[in-house]
Amino acid sequence: MSPYFASVPPTGSWKHFDLVVEKGICTLTFGRPERLNALTFDIYADLRDFFLELPKQAEEIRVVVLRGEGKAFCSGGDVHDIIGKLVQMNGKEQLAFTRMTCKVIEAMRTLPLPIIAEIGGIAAGAGAVLAIASDFRILSTQGRFAFLFTKVGLSGGDMGAAYLLPRLIGLSRATELLMLGDKINAETAFRIGLAHKVVAPEELRQATKDLAKRLAEGPTEAYAATKSSLQREQDMDFSSSLEMDSFAQAHLMRGEDFKEFHRAFSNKEDPKWTGK
Repeated sequence: MSPYFASVPPTGSWKHFDLVVEKGICTLTFGRPERLNALTFDIYADLRDFFLELPKQAEEIRVVVLRGEGKAFCSGGDVHDIIGKLVQMNGKEQLAFTRMTCKVIEAMRTLPLPIIAEIGGIAAGAGAVLAIASDFRILSTQGRFAFLFTKVGLSGGDMGAAYLLPRLIGLSRATELLMLGDKINAETAFRIGLAHKVVAPEELRQATKDLAKRLAEGPTEAYAATKSSLQREQDMDFSSSLEMDSFAQAHLMRGEDFKEFHRAFSNKEDPKWTGK
């Protein structure tokens, strides 16, 4: 995680979503409830830049929460603001857009910080992919998923969905969701492994805060290494995976948190993690 900005300073504020940082927890809220938090070109661009810039602020931020204002998490690309304009673009412009949306997901998966998606309503289309690109998904009983891409005449493999979803729930179930685009409720999402936890609507915020607090106060370098291993080793042969694990563990053994565990264990105390 590089702390260097050089000529480009950190972004002081973001125009197209709300951001609050408190005690190491960065909460990003999509703020278009009247449009079910649908995405625009500008929101996509800000998301891309936010996740690419975030590793430089790892001393201040230890976990990211994605959530939506109002009844929805995110309903995907705005039909009028995005789809209506895309049909008028030429091929080069359309490719620039699709590469930008994919860069958002790549930046999320390579981000050395855990991401929690708090889903209180519909997560549809690109919103569903933002959710599965997160490391944890907490749903209220009103939470729902819908991978709607084929229903607008596009590939269900949008934004890396065909890579990510089978690794979460298996190829057969992913094929069903990505081809048919049907909605699935919170109970089904939990049963097939798409949701980590389902709670009552009034408990959703607190459940998310509890997990975020636990992650923010934990051994963040160990979490970062774990996320990197989970992401990269899916596509490695076994020997390469073992070699990557060897280097990661040897690196972490030189860290302060590893020493802190030994000190705390020897004194029958809880470790005081510093993320170093």
